[in-house]
Amino acid sequence: MGVSVKISKKGGIAIFSLLGLALAVIIIVHENTGPAADPQQELIKKVISCAVILAACIIFARWYEKFTTLPVELFQNRHLIWKLAKNDFKKRYAGSYMGAVWAMIQPVVTVAMYYIVFDKIMGNGINRGTGDVPFVLFLTAGLVPWFYFSEALNNGTNAMLEYNYLVKKVVFKISVLPIIKIIAATFIHVFFICVLLVVASIYGYYPTVYTVQIFYYSACLFIFVLALCYTTCSVVVFFKDLSQIINIALQIGMWATPILWNIDGLSEGWVIFLKLNPLVYIVNGYRSAVYEREWFFTDFFSTMYFWIITVILFGIGGAVFRRLKVHFADVL
Repeated sequence: MGVSVKISKKGGIAIFSLLGLALAVIIIVHENTGPAADPQQELIKKVISCAVILAACIIFARWYEKFTTLPVELFQNRHLIWKLAKNDFKKRYAGSYMGAVWAMIQPVVTVAMYYIVFDKIMGNGINRGTGDVPFVLFLTAGLVPWFYFSEALNNGTNAMLEYNYLVKKVVFKISVLPIIKIIAATFIHVFFICVLLVVASIYGYYPTVYTVQIFYYSACLFIFVLALCYTTCSVVVFFKDLSQIINIALQIGMWATPILWNIDGLSEGWVIFLKLNPLVYIVNGYRSAVYEREWFFTDFFSTMYFWIITVILFGIGGAVFRRLKVHFADVL
């Protein structure tokens, strides 16, 4: 039996505003007791965070319909989304003798090559700053979320182009197309999480209660890449070169994200700058869950920053998608 939830405009705005108020209160009362905490910087972070939350509440109330249409459509079509995601995953490897195994082989080979080159061949000449953590574990914990992000972003961006025959159907809800590509990528991601846990166990880092946070960080990454894809999949219909630009950006982004190197070894200025990249929060989060034994709320402001940015990107993505989708069928 399906579940139907109907919330009025006033109720939706009230709920969002209450959540924003609660978040602002948490930010204001939170005190960073770390040895490197700077009271002036903490105050600036709180002021900026509260200002962004206030702006988000105002914008949400002003353009309520534009922001809520997309989430409502996704929820209403959740059964269709799940069915299409499974079909998409099966179709991708149809006709291949090894099937989905090929999707698992390439990332495993990539991890192995990085490990051989950077640890075995060049290990003596590189200061990676991983401490007592084996480099192969450090590397795998960074590459697992990155592989998921890059595959989901690429596939989600090209969803409208790949399913152009569905886009041209008037009665079909094309808003479900990006999310089914991301769910399909999630199936492979689950396999690599298992590989990561096996690698960690081999080196003595067995699963603990902290390991459950991998589900949280995977959800963070899922929502973040979905927010990006609703903008990119809309724009790529009119500007096909965007796919190539994204591929180049992913190559640069891999080196701008602490996957092969440790951000803790940099100066404070560089750390602050690089943490503007939301993927730094995700990559560090996977490592915290697997072997650093830290909870996600330990880095409080990074958590708040990630979710504020993600909500903003989702709002932008929903607005762009809604504005451009009426022209998709004409262009395709």
